[in-house]
Parts: sequence; C-alpha cells; structure tokens
Amino acid sequence: MELSTLRVFLTVAAERSFSRAAEKLNRTQPAVSLSLQRLEAELGDKLLDRSAKDVMLTDAGRTVYEFGRRFQNLEAELRNSIAELRDHSAGRLVIGANESTALYLLRHIERYRSLYPKVKVQVRRSFSSRIPNELIDGNLELGVISYQPHDDRIVTNVIYSDSLAFVVSPKHRLAERTEVPISELGSEVFIAHNVLSPYREIVIRAFHEGGVRLNMDVEMPTVETIRWMVERNAGVAFLPRMCVEQEILEGRLVAVRVPEVTVERKVYLARPSRRALSYAGEAFLKLLAT
Repeated sequence: MELSTLRVFLTVAAERSFSRAAEKLNRTQPAVSLSLQRLEAELGDKLLDRSAKDVMLTDAGRTVYEFGRRFQNLEAELRNSIAELRDHSAGRLVIGANESTALYLLRHIERYRSLYPKVKVQVRRSFSSRIPNELIDGNLELGVISYQPHDDRIVTNVIYSDSLAFVVSPKHRLAERTEVPISELGSEVFIAHNVLSPYREIVIRAFHEGGVRLNMDVEMPTVETIRWMVERNAGVAFLPRMCVEQEILEGRLVAVRVPEVTVERKVYLARPSRRALSYAGEAFLKLLAT
C-alpha cells in the first residue's frame, strides 16, 4: 500500500466528494476514482458508499480511515524528526575510543554539547585494535585511534599529535629539572599501566637498551589512577601527554624530558568510507577541524 494512495482516500473521506478531493489534490476526478479503485482492490473490500449524494464510508472504510490517520500522523512525526536531525536538535553520536583517547575527547565533547545540547553522545571504551571492525560493522559512527588501519573501508584524518611525557609530582626530587637521563631513573618507582600498549613496550625497550633497571612494582588499570598516584608523589610515570596536559598546565604534575624516550604519535579520527555520516557525525567532524 502506497502512502500517496492512502492520502487520496483520506482526502475523499474528509471532503465527502470526489470532485472536491480532486480539486484539493490538484488531480483530475478520474485519476482520484482510479486511485480509490486500486486501493479497494488491494484490500479486497469496498471502502466508500458512492450511492448517496455525499460519499459515505463503509465499515471497512472507517477502519482504513482510522489507520490512515495514524499513518498520516506518523509521517508528520517522521518529517519533523528528520528536520530536527538536520538542525541538530535531535540525534545520537556513538564514538569508539580507548582510555587515553577518550580523555582527549572530553574537551571536544564539552564544546559539542554546548553547541548541540539535544544530541545524545555516547563514547564507548574499546581496544584501539577493534575500533576499525566496529566502524565497518556499524556499531560505531566514529573512532579515535593512534595508527593507520590500512583498510580502504576506513577513512582517517589526523586530529592530534601526541607524545609520551615523563611526569612527576611537584614535590619530587626531579621536579626542578628540565631534563634527566634515563641512567638516573633506575631507583624510581614507576606507576605502570597494566594494559598492553605500544607506549609500554617502547619504555621497556628503552630501559633495557640503556641497561637501566625499570621498577614497575606498582601497576594500575587506568590512566586516572596512575595520574592520581603520581600527583601524590607515590611514584613517577610515562603517560600520553594528552592525558596529563591539563595537570601540567595547572602545576599538579611536572613534565621532565628524558632524551632516550622521545616518542611521538599521531591520533586519528576514523570513519567508514562507504557509509555516509549522520548529521550529528558531520557536525562533530567540523568541530574538530576548527
């Protein structure tokens, strides 16, 4: 059943006349009659009593009329919902990120929400290696990763250049130093992240190559807990700079350069190449570009 045919029927029922309905619909009377005949044939029942002066609804016609009005209301709601999506007064945005990139997203999401407060934003924590497949499967609309997936089904663009920061408490003995060689770090207690990552492997390799003991007697499950312990001078840590930028600016942490551990990486925003972004997704992409 086509909505256009149903719309013709509703107009005839409301006007109680084929001629008035044809005029209102800007169609010929024979075209209106033919459209109603097709609808009756499709449903297998007479919908209109044409014997009276004014067109009357049959029992079947009254049933179709009630359902038709519901369809008409749903169509109006659908059009209103699409219009709301276009002007960002509705919609949903689902972004995949690991812990460190989720922390980077916070300020951007804060800005996005101030511009589009009615759009629901969901950041799903995921291993970076799984995000491309989740994008392809449609579970995510956008993803933040720190590598190029080399898959033509995924499009990426650089949104941040990150580095690895060696951070200590302002009360730590090294806080007044701008640089410290790795050879002086053998006695330090490192608060390590117990999630495998390229950063962790790079740090372990640098200490091994320098012949320096790396004391990782304390391991924590989140960047937040590591940051908390370093602030309280319970140890030192290597963390992605984007996770500690604010704390460094506020003087709650101090970054000290370790020449032997100089690591930079690019952070990418990934999206499916063969699926159009929603209005909410397009708006977030534009926000990151400004």
